[in-house]
Amino acid sequence: MKIILAALVAFSAPAFAAGPALNDAQIAHIAYTAGVLDIGAAEQAIAKSADPQVKAFAETMLRDHRAVNEQALALVGRLGVTPEDNATSKALSGAAAETHARLARLEGPAFDEAYVANEVAFHATVNDALRSTLIPAASNAELRKLLESGHALFSQHQQHAEHLAAGTP
Repeated sequence: MKIILAALVAFSAPAFAAGPALNDAQIAHIAYTAGVLDIGAAEQAIAKSADPQVKAFAETMLRDHRAVNEQALALVGRLGVTPEDNATSKALSGAAAETHARLARLEGPAFDEAYVANEVAFHATVNDALRSTLIPAASNAELRKLLESGHALFSQHQQHAEHLAAGTP
């Protein structure tokens, strides 16, 4: 489990490292990509886990991230903005693909533990990026507000994952 967690952090953290300033189209793509990736992780957990708590958590991730991504798509449509792929969203996608493949090889409690550890690390990384990089860089007030509400929700997700990892409901 610690190897998977370390690998995720090693791949995800540099994705948000300082670089050229992000524009709103890039920020929107990063946020949407992070949601899509967690939806994929949740779908994998729903399919593989037999633990009712892990399945319930994954179903919450699926529902919440789909809802936020729907709001994001509606916002960019209303603003006439086309989300722009960038190095950060590509790095997130690459790290998630590697993690998905690693998790696919696990079964039972080993899968559950690794999935929950991944969710803790992923949400910690995304929440930090929202707080320190994406929200401050967003120039559109509506985008900033959506990112802020997403950050509040994803902070709850992180806490929920941390409780699951600690063995508390």
